[in-house]
Amino acid sequence: MNRKERYREALDWIHSLSRFGIKPGLERMEAMLAMLGNPHRKVGYVHIGGTNGKGSTAAVLASMLAAAGYRIGLYTSPYLLSFTNRMAINGRDIESEELADLVDLIRPIVDQVTADERYGQPTEFEVVTVLALVYFARQKVDLVALEVGLGGRLDATNVVSPLLSIITNVDLEHTEVLGDTVEAVAREKAGIIKRGVPVLTASEDKRVVTVIREKAAELNAPLYCLFSSCADEALNISMPVFNTRTITDRGQFFDYKGFAGSYKDLFIPLRGRYQVCNAATALAALELLEEKGFAVDEKALRQGLAETSWPGRLELLKESPKLVMDGAHNPAAIRQMAQAIPDYFNFRRLILVFGIMADKDAPAMMSAILPLADQVIFTRASIPRAADPSALFRIALDRLNFDQKKGEVIEDVGSALERALSEAGPDDMVLVTGSFYTVSDARAYWVQPVG
Repeated sequence: MNRKERYREALDWIHSLSRFGIKPGLERMEAMLAMLGNPHRKVGYVHIGGTNGKGSTAAVLASMLAAAGYRIGLYTSPYLLSFTNRMAINGRDIESEELADLVDLIRPIVDQVTADERYGQPTEFEVVTVLALVYFARQKVDLVALEVGLGGRLDATNVVSPLLSIITNVDLEHTEVLGDTVEAVAREKAGIIKRGVPVLTASEDKRVVTVIREKAAELNAPLYCLFSSCADEALNISMPVFNTRTITDRGQFFDYKGFAGSYKDLFIPLRGRYQVCNAATALAALELLEEKGFAVDEKALRQGLAETSWPGRLELLKESPKLVMDGAHNPAAIRQMAQAIPDYFNFRRLILVFGIMADKDAPAMMSAILPLADQVIFTRASIPRAADPSALFRIALDRLNFDQKKGEVIEDVGSALERALSEAGPDDMVLVTGSFYTVSDARAYWVQPVG
């Protein structure tokens, strides 16, 4: 079997596990890792949870540390072009052959855990997380920026003992698993806080901050905050201050005054004012990591920010007509994206290619973005969890007073994108959004996949 066939077989096996769905709990993870010699205990981590911005924060932090000469792992989900995007070291994805080798290693372990009635079948995300933890340990990285999958307390990534925990923000999401109030979701997110380990949050919601503060106090974990809503006189800590200075077509310049350092005219090649918040979170994390031995000078800091690559986030792929893709996948993210669009793009008409997952709050997401669109093509990503586009169209008509003449349904994302581009004039903009899976399919159509 050649390399490509081995990689394809490995991916087929990984994806076959998706049928087992989501099964919160850490017992299967702990059993698999124990059989593998507990590789997750051989590496340092920054554990990053939150509703939105956790992937961007992880990418910015990893880029700055890599620019300083450290060997930095990055674990995120989902992927955009190739499955190998899920785990990278210093910006370079895992090699397909290495992934196939790791699958050969852990597949017997998965079978052994499955056969044990105490544990049962591991899920796809659990297996992928084990693959990543083994990979980073084998590669002897200095640190891993580890993104939480879902929630926090019972997420597969929560087996690690990090140097720093980050909770970017909290909003309602996955309510069937995490709870139907912001406080309940916050309690699940706060589950990544570890005894004595510093925790940093960028939440501005006082309900969320209260939950995080209580959990941090319970575990004697020092709490650091990006916003004054989290301020506590007992902390005796100055809050970071940051602001956007200039918006350009390539990204934005901003200033940052942190717990100790102060920098002007930092550049990040990401669009959206919320990305400055994510970058400031990463900068604050960098300051806290310096106490753990990870020093980064100003030159590396600026270089890492400027070289951050994080596709699928208000990403401009074509100029005329404009083609923009953004993986906003919940109401809060859609609202942020919708507010950012006029700041960064000029266009005559907006043609929207829209597809979400079936477990999302469709009315809330559509009410935030549909009013901006002159034409909407409802579509479906090529995974079982994708929402029926005809059902989305009906919701828009029945509940959002959407004009039927402005909408149509095209099941395949690639065909939907082709249709949108054919309808767009040179001064128009095509926006693909609603899910990273939708964006992934669109980018696969637009950009030749790798691996």
